[in-house]
Amino acid sequence: MFQKIAFKLILVVSITSILIIGIYSYFNIKSQSEVLLSEVERHANQLSETVKNSTRYDMLLNQRERIQEIVNTIGKDKAISSVRIMNKEGIIIYSSNENDIGELLDKNAESCYVCHAKDQPIERLEIKERTRIFKPFPDSARVMGIINPIYNEKSCWESECHAHPEDATVLGVLDVTFQLDKVDAQIEENKLREFLFALISITSIALVIGFFVKRWLDKPIKNLLRATDEIAIGNFNYTIEKTRNDELGKLSQAFNKMTKKLEDMKQQIFQSDKMASLGQLAAGVAHEINNPLTGVLTYSSFLLKRTKDNPEMQEDLNVIVRETMRSREIIKGLLDFARQSVPKKNKTDIHEVIDRANKVVTNQLKIKQIKLTTNYGEKIPQIVADANQIQQVILNLLLNAIDAIERKDGQINITTSEINLSPKGITHIKEAVCNKNHNLLDADHKLEGNPSIRLKVKANGTEGFINLDPIYGRHKHYFGLSLNKKSTIDLKCPQCNISLIDKVKTCPECGGPIYRIPIPKMGFLEGCATFTDDWQSWEAVDRGGDKRFVEIKISDNGCGIPPENMNKIFDPFFSTKGQKGNGLGLSVIWGIIDNHDGTITLKSELNAGTTFIIRLPEQ
Repeated sequence: MFQKIAFKLILVVSITSILIIGIYSYFNIKSQSEVLLSEVERHANQLSETVKNSTRYDMLLNQRERIQEIVNTIGKDKAISSVRIMNKEGIIIYSSNENDIGELLDKNAESCYVCHAKDQPIERLEIKERTRIFKPFPDSARVMGIINPIYNEKSCWESECHAHPEDATVLGVLDVTFQLDKVDAQIEENKLREFLFALISITSIALVIGFFVKRWLDKPIKNLLRATDEIAIGNFNYTIEKTRNDELGKLSQAFNKMTKKLEDMKQQIFQSDKMASLGQLAAGVAHEINNPLTGVLTYSSFLLKRTKDNPEMQEDLNVIVRETMRSREIIKGLLDFARQSVPKKNKTDIHEVIDRANKVVTNQLKIKQIKLTTNYGEKIPQIVADANQIQQVILNLLLNAIDAIERKDGQINITTSEINLSPKGITHIKEAVCNKNHNLLDADHKLEGNPSIRLKVKANGTEGFINLDPIYGRHKHYFGLSLNKKSTIDLKCPQCNISLIDKVKTCPECGGPIYRIPIPKMGFLEGCATFTDDWQSWEAVDRGGDKRFVEIKISDNGCGIPPENMNKIFDPFFSTKGQKGNGLGLSVIWGIIDNHDGTITLKSELNAGTTFIIRLPEQ
């Protein structure tokens, strides 16, 4: 904990607060104490002047009893410790404490030191210098004493009763002392109040700073550390949710961009390694098999010519020639599959690409007496694509259509158009994870050639699985158990059993629960968990609005594809042609279209024909 930045920051701020508030409190208490003592001093000085003025007339008349009575009356005040009047020799003449009358004070004592500091009385004394604070006894409370010199006046040296010499300046001193116990108690109370204020302030500052440091600094840093740990173990799909726009928010965004690039690089490296491995495999197969096959094909063809008179042997040799040719086609398809590469995209006229592909199959069309018609849309814009790869797609589909037509009135139609489509129904969900980043895509159960999203479902005490359509908004789901609107639904990750049901939102159409599936780098896919309606939402995709596509339809009136094979048609090595095909052509096509961010779908009916629909984005 002591090594954490958040702890160090809170510690530094707390120490700084202690110093600032401590210094402020010290000077505040000092200022309050000085103000209190200044008020007491002012009050003492006023009282001293009052006593002096009250006894002036009686002193001129030498009325000692009246003077003593005034001193006794004033001395009865609880706040006043003593009132004394001393002559210039230091003898106490009047005192509120009768036992002190007649005593001689020590000139070095507290009450006389100021005036006799230089072994002679100071004739004029400032008000500040008249005041002193001292303790009569070590264990007693403090007292404040104020001395007020009694100066010689004309009436004093001219008085008949007790004349003073004219050259005398100071005749005596009035000394009044006050108890400071209440003032000291007030000062102590102020100190305690200031200490509590400082303690509460420092604690509050520490708590507030701790809260915001934990929220604004500690939590984002922990998220970054957790993300780096996930990346370290190879989970490049992990992203940090951006909730702030400050530096750490931008750092999280930069981190997500970095992980995306790392994931892309990883996929590229993986794809490159896979293609390299397939390329090496294909090259090895071609080298090891093609040469013997060439020999087998050459000698079998030679023997076929030499055995024209032996029909039985020719039949066997024809089988050898045919199977050898098929083996060579399999190797060629494997090489084509292994050579899939990143498309080199440029502006391309799709009609020129289709025309070039049509020229390649002209002879096959004539041989099978198939009519090819094209219906090009007007003002079809150019698309950004790899012309050679798109030509390969068109060519393979045309060859498949030719092979599928076995009737004499064979017909192939190619239609192009520009369409504007909503993201729903065309956007392919290529990644889907749970909240713990477990992959939800199921490659073993494909829907129209695409891996489905496999979820564990529990409804009314029964458990099973659902495979969601990976095309956003299409809803061709596969259900492993029956559901209804009254079912209590819980959708979970098949690996960790974490629930994917949103506990806050409900379906806007039926009011039932909704599922919320994280899509890495693309927000969340939401949909009705009861599946009684087709509500589905993908905010990150919907935000982009409608998109424009160039649509290519290639239709034939061939034999069609059985319904049970529709979901397998794009799988590698799956073929409906029996020994005539190697099952790699449509896999290559699907890969090319996917690399162009397009889609390929098909509609087929047995003995009626098949239509492949290709949609390529304009940009």
